[in-house]
Amino acid sequence: MKLNIFPLLLSILFPLLGYGQNSISIENYERAVSYRWDNLNNKKTFNLDIRPNWLSDSTGLWYVHQAPNNKQYLKISFPDFKKSPLFDQQKLAKVLSDSLGKEIKANALPIERLRYKNSNKLEISVENKNYILSLTDYSLDLPKSEEEQNEFESLSPDKKWVAYTKDYNLYIKNKETHEIKQLSTLGEKGYEYASWYGWADIMEGENGKRPERFYADWSEDGKWIYANICDFRTAQKMYLLDWSQDTLYRPRLLSYYRGSPGDTTMVYQEPVFFNIDTGKEIKPNLPVGTHINSVEMVWSSTPGKVFLLRHSRGYKNLFLYSFDLNTGKLQKLYEESSNTNIDFLNFALANENSLLFFLSEKSGWKQLYSLNLKTKEVRSITKGAYYINDIKKIDKKNKRIFFTASGKEQGRNPYHQHLYSISYNGRGLKLLTKEDLHHQISISPDRKYFVANSSSANRETITQLRDTRNGKILAELGNADVSRLVGWTPPQVFTVKAGDGKTDIYGAFWKPTNFDPNKKYPIIDHSYTGPHTQVFPKSFRDAIINSNQSLAELGFVVLRIDGRGSSGRSKEFHNYSYKNLGGTLDDHIEAIRQLGSQYSWIDTTKVGIFGHSAGGYDAGHAVLAYPDFYKVAVASSADHDHRMEKAWWPEMYMGWPVDSAYHLQSNITIAGNLKGKLLITHGGIDENVNPSATFKLAEALIKADKEFDMLILPSQRHGYSGDHRKYFIKRRWNYFVKHLLNLEPIWDFEWEPKEEIDEL
Repeated sequence: MKLNIFPLLLSILFPLLGYGQNSISIENYERAVSYRWDNLNNKKTFNLDIRPNWLSDSTGLWYVHQAPNNKQYLKISFPDFKKSPLFDQQKLAKVLSDSLGKEIKANALPIERLRYKNSNKLEISVENKNYILSLTDYSLDLPKSEEEQNEFESLSPDKKWVAYTKDYNLYIKNKETHEIKQLSTLGEKGYEYASWYGWADIMEGENGKRPERFYADWSEDGKWIYANICDFRTAQKMYLLDWSQDTLYRPRLLSYYRGSPGDTTMVYQEPVFFNIDTGKEIKPNLPVGTHINSVEMVWSSTPGKVFLLRHSRGYKNLFLYSFDLNTGKLQKLYEESSNTNIDFLNFALANENSLLFFLSEKSGWKQLYSLNLKTKEVRSITKGAYYINDIKKIDKKNKRIFFTASGKEQGRNPYHQHLYSISYNGRGLKLLTKEDLHHQISISPDRKYFVANSSSANRETITQLRDTRNGKILAELGNADVSRLVGWTPPQVFTVKAGDGKTDIYGAFWKPTNFDPNKKYPIIDHSYTGPHTQVFPKSFRDAIINSNQSLAELGFVVLRIDGRGSSGRSKEFHNYSYKNLGGTLDDHIEAIRQLGSQYSWIDTTKVGIFGHSAGGYDAGHAVLAYPDFYKVAVASSADHDHRMEKAWWPEMYMGWPVDSAYHLQSNITIAGNLKGKLLITHGGIDENVNPSATFKLAEALIKADKEFDMLILPSQRHGYSGDHRKYFIKRRWNYFVKHLLNLEPIWDFEWEPKEEIDEL
């Protein structure tokens, strides 16, 4: 009898073939894990950005240089720029070994904090203990016990008076005579002097007590004291339920003061000053602001005078004043208005020249201006179609301003910043970092030197000490080392046209290390449209630190884009997002289509998106507003409806008063559009972005009879940590594997890379 074994072989082989075709390999997860930042930082990547510590006596700087199996503490002295060890690491290792009773290696000193006291002494922290290290004999001493500063007290500059609060009023006490002066008398619970509003001030229970807060600031001459009155009397709360306590079998009710857009029932803050000699209370005659547009104060170098900065509700107007505490005279120095929002004013003082320097976008580009404090004359110091990022330092001796700017040098990436200097009168502009790279800058206290970490997304970091007069390189601190990232290539930077067909927009994408140009790859948009920031990976560290390479290893191309509406370009570019936060994804879609036509291995029929917080809003909005383009989304800790968010961010970018734009931009109102796959997640006790909008979106999706997935992490706040973060990352990875790759994901894999990494 002849036995036909062919059907038997098919019954065995078909399941095996099906498994091979329909499941993802464990090797993909192993590569993904190996590219998590926890497994790269100072294990496979070193010196991505070296941070200088300037010596207080201006004789040099010290820094940490990392290398495989070696961590060095180095010093560069001025003015010879000689590099030497900051201390003898072998000697310190020996004394620490003796002191701690265990072996300490010289190339891996467990120093948690280091402070340079002088050429003979360092203060170090090891295993949560502080020591004074003598560099003459390498002895370790405990610091002399100093009077511990009470966080609920403020010591006067001459150390004679202590400010504190009692029964919600402000008092001062003479440390020598013990004389007590009560400065305020109107304080009561809910109307509290010398307090401050903490965004994360959680109260337990319906009538729970707010955490105690204290802040008072003395003038340099000790004759005046500044504080805020915090008014909670009409403030409403938001609520949370904490289900995560192992010892409780019912949820903890948590609350915190938080206003939503348009609310008047908010925390109010009012600046107040006291004359120490007379005890007189002085208030500027200004509208009382909410906690999102409270008055900012800066002491003038002129005794008895201060500067006050106020934004109107909605951020369309700002006002700068001088306030004479002796006479009570309030003088408006500068005013600015806009049809859209005005970013927070960045200003610096040069009082001996009666000048104040500030940045403004009123010309259409963020530029540098001077304000004469005597004549109120405003002068434009810089002009042009480029963006000044910040004022780094004012050199009062040489009357020069150091600032960083992006987009000034023609033909360069508009997000790469350079360091410049310019005179007070706007002449003698100098470019101090000529290399076509992104430069992260730290300037010495005496303004003579600066350290630049110079890199790009695909150029490794070089760190150099340079001269502020001309940018000349004086010493090399170190270079990035990624030699252990075998097979890795940096992300690919690209430029495409925005939806208007004329504006250049920039981005980058990450490919798997086993990339095959003959295959088709789904593309995933890692989104955060801001609009108060940008996400383009300007530096080499930016290209490595994020999660994109890990996700790419599972078989995707992962993308970051700065379309119109994000910051760092022209005011017109930024204004695209005003009352149009959801519409900023138009440029993402256009960019992906252009990339798909340029690269045959990008599959634009399989587009995913993920993001956190405002990026979570993007992800949810993508599959709801553009359901035929975006197919899979993971939206974590998202503000799905800006009417349910904290007030300041939406009011700045969505406008005030609240109007129909909020309704039109809400994810909740378009929940019925869902066609693809959507995972919404939130931390259960997130006081930053309250989980309520995520729950409300879930309710809307249910009412619309839409299938979706939801994950609540009960013990987590806005950022996820520890095992919860790993759990969420696993869920996010596998959501895309299952629904975008159409493969069966793997749940059980190791979070540590398989290959051994030498310990430092």
